[in-house]
Amino acid sequence: MKMPFMQAVRERVLVLDGAMGTMLQERGLKPGQSPEEMNLTAPEVVAGVHRAYVEAGADIIVTNTFGGTKAKLDHYGLGDQVTRINAEAVRIAREVAGEDAYVAGSIGPTGRFVEPVGDMSFDEAHALFTEQARALIDAGCDAISLETFLDIKEIRAALIAIRELSADIPVIAMLTFEEKGRSVLGSPPEAAAITLEAAGASIIGSNCGLGVDGIYDILCAMRKVTSLPLISQANAGLPILKDGVTVFPGTPDEMTAYHDRMIGLGVRVIGGCCGTTPAHIAAIKDALAGKQVPFTPKEDDGTTWISSRGSFAAIGKKHPVALIGERINPTGKKLYSQELREGKVSYIRREALEQTELGATLLDVNVGAPGIDEPAAMERAVFCISGAVQTPLVLDSSSAEALEAGLKSADGKVLINSVNGEEKSLAAVLPLAKKYGAALVCLTLDDAGIPAEAEGRVAVAEKIAERAAAAGMKRSDLVVDCLTLTVSAEPKGALVALEAVRRVSELGLNSTLGVSNISFGLPCRPLISSTFFSMVMAAGLTSAIVNVKEAPMMSAWRSAMVLLGKDVNAAGYIDAYRGQAVGATVLPATAAGTVATVQAEAAQPEGVRGRLAKAVINGELEAVVPLVEEALAEGLSPMQISSEALLVGLDEVGRRFGNGSFFLPQVMVSADTMKAAFARLKQELSGGGLASIGKILMATVEGDIHDIGKNIVVTLLENNGFEVIDLGKNVPAAKILDAARTHQVDAVGLSALMTTTMARMEEVVTLLKSEGVKSFTMVGGAVVTQQYADEIGADLYAKDAMEAVARIKELLAK
Repeated sequence: MKMPFMQAVRERVLVLDGAMGTMLQERGLKPGQSPEEMNLTAPEVVAGVHRAYVEAGADIIVTNTFGGTKAKLDHYGLGDQVTRINAEAVRIAREVAGEDAYVAGSIGPTGRFVEPVGDMSFDEAHALFTEQARALIDAGCDAISLETFLDIKEIRAALIAIRELSADIPVIAMLTFEEKGRSVLGSPPEAAAITLEAAGASIIGSNCGLGVDGIYDILCAMRKVTSLPLISQANAGLPILKDGVTVFPGTPDEMTAYHDRMIGLGVRVIGGCCGTTPAHIAAIKDALAGKQVPFTPKEDDGTTWISSRGSFAAIGKKHPVALIGERINPTGKKLYSQELREGKVSYIRREALEQTELGATLLDVNVGAPGIDEPAAMERAVFCISGAVQTPLVLDSSSAEALEAGLKSADGKVLINSVNGEEKSLAAVLPLAKKYGAALVCLTLDDAGIPAEAEGRVAVAEKIAERAAAAGMKRSDLVVDCLTLTVSAEPKGALVALEAVRRVSELGLNSTLGVSNISFGLPCRPLISSTFFSMVMAAGLTSAIVNVKEAPMMSAWRSAMVLLGKDVNAAGYIDAYRGQAVGATVLPATAAGTVATVQAEAAQPEGVRGRLAKAVINGELEAVVPLVEEALAEGLSPMQISSEALLVGLDEVGRRFGNGSFFLPQVMVSADTMKAAFARLKQELSGGGLASIGKILMATVEGDIHDIGKNIVVTLLENNGFEVIDLGKNVPAAKILDAARTHQVDAVGLSALMTTTMARMEEVVTLLKSEGVKSFTMVGGAVVTQQYADEIGADLYAKDAMEAVARIKELLAK
């Protein structure tokens, strides 16, 4: 009888099988046919693939259910067969595996992005994954394998769904990364690891997209922030076209070259993705002989890790004191309160951008104004901030409903502000934090109120820590707020807070304070607040809720980081204050690394043109139409507004995307802003639209039902002034030819995500040329390379949507 799956992972490195799709294609899978349908129509073929991998030495075989969600099966008319198809897949694998191998139920992405980048809500994604995971678990798989996900938000929804079904089943969670070291939507490995571990993954890592060397680099970054076992499931090199067939050049020897380093890193599962065969798996198995060592988890150093889609932050003794920007709070802010009642987000976006630029490590988000729908407002706020900046979030609300709305909307691991020692609070907040994988600010008050002395506050913190542990939370996910009482009313308030912070630090817990509360009711408040801030940082404070726009507070923080040895070589301090005269008033300084942003914005056009460009850059959807109206009132023509303002802003978005300071979610927000502006300009034109700079035909080739990348290219082309004919997905070559002739297009863009459908691109390119169609051809997609584009005779290759737009512009200009 096999030992439990995770026990085996701890005792030895397990070998996971290789590619399924290409093996099925060799055994009769037809172009455009659902691989999962073969579980019903050709179970013996599926079993044959599993058997080949078991015979090669695989310890884990993965079910033929990668596209087994209703969202994917609907494309083949099989959406009502989710349970049957997934259950049959487990049965087939289980019969082959016997006592020789474990069975992992495969779950892949739905093919859609989650809001606000896409049109799928968290609840819809959750329901889709719940249905498939339930079928796999009920059928008796040993583990679940989440593989080839592009969107951290989607895989997070899948993990949360699985953990609601089962707290115990092992879950492998893998994101796919590009050569630049980020996912398609801009997640770095560290942020992905933090989010995946928080959401309940048992083993994390990466599959597809990269070869073994690239995967190793990704896993090295993940190891910095997680102690979980890791998995490597690399491609057999990058695909090339050979004799009209897509092949992966990676040899079995190349696939095993990193074994020693992988094992040393804590990789406990090694397998193969695209292009790997039983021969590769046999080589991996042989290479592990004599190298097996038990797994020793990395020791938890007490750091509280928080993440967003594109960034991550640390709260802990080994790190600089984290600054939680406090300005997104309606208390005392009439403008913000009014915007919340009107459902607007301009203030939120502006504060998110400004506080991030001034050095906020995290952003506190409070939408609790009277007379509003707080859950809906929290969702809008989280969507807005995640589209504007990469800064991780602190969700600040006393409403469990608003917190849950924010937790669903978030795309990383957030910090909840807050829970306290009252039974009502513990019962409401702890389950939310556990379910959605959040850290907690723990207020040191309970049903008896705020303890007057430090000892009482520490006792409340220990009570909360015990209850959190019972709920399954880690101690390092607690950040204790020792509470700051104004010294004007409580003369011992500062001393009690200082002692409480010291005691909490000795317990190994992280801490925070609303620092400015200390000076309420006193003149020259920043003087008192900044002095107290310096004192409490020396006492062991690891984070603080502050106004990063107050120069004295930031000066105190920068100085303390130098004096406490957390600003190495005073680099941050020097960067902030370089060039300021001795004795001069210390001015607010932007955070290190944001100078390029400031200079780029300063280079934009002046007047309304510049404000329009900035609106596009920052994704100011609410502001852009009024600015268009203003520009029209000043006498600018629609073409001037488009070319001298809007497209200037979009070009800057493209530049930032190219240098890595912007990512796809921000690009899409800017695109939506452009769309709103163009919609208003079209009303001014008798022809119903702006002059097109080119006509482009776009299609995902036959047999491929993935169109996320193609849809993004379509959106950006339209916003850059192109007329786009979008044929959708799974489009036959003959239909593409007919549309290209009918519409007399300037270029034909072809997309493919799967190696099994790449060859269809060559068919289309060859057909267009043989039929005398003069349109340029462009190809792209996750598996497509410049070499492949050259070999099939395509005119252009683009690795991402922004490059696609730029290259088409360049080619048509010639």
